[in-house]
Amino acid sequence: MKLLLVRHAKTAADGLCYGRADIPALPEATRAVAKSVAPLLPAGAVLRCSPLSRCADLAQTLAELRPDLQTAASDSRIIEMDFGEWEQRPWSDIDRAAIDTWACGFADTRAGRNGESTRQFMCRVADAFDAWRDGGHDAVWITHAGVIRAAWLLRDGIRSVERADQWPHQQIAFGECVTIQC
Repeated sequence: MKLLLVRHAKTAADGLCYGRADIPALPEATRAVAKSVAPLLPAGAVLRCSPLSRCADLAQTLAELRPDLQTAASDSRIIEMDFGEWEQRPWSDIDRAAIDTWACGFADTRAGRNGESTRQFMCRVADAFDAWRDGGHDAVWITHAGVIRAAWLLRDGIRSVERADQWPHQQIAFGECVTIQC
């Protein structure tokens, strides 16, 4: 049983903090990612996507290229982390002390003060991950880098992280497809 996680295509928001903000992907990048990823997807897999347009547009394009995939349903459990008041601000403008405070209380401090904590985020993604694992079928999630990192932890049996240095730091390229097998 496989879970293929595809990060959305590149956006025009270089340098911005955007988790839950509905920043669209570049249309030409979305088409290119769909064409490169479509041949990699298992026949008949269940297609799920974050409700944000940068993911929903890619899921729709993939569904058009691969009509054998099961319905491209939106799933709010695989939306990116909510960064609260940091959303749509340049990372360089976010107070370093605020980021350090979040990192020091990584499990339960809410990002951007009124955003989501890492524990809340992990619980939400774990709910979707567990549903996939219990479902007994191949699936494709069109999602975000944070969700992919959370899925890596869940695959390894890690349900929460207490410290920022426990969070996976591997780069995940726009349009990258990562496979988890159970």
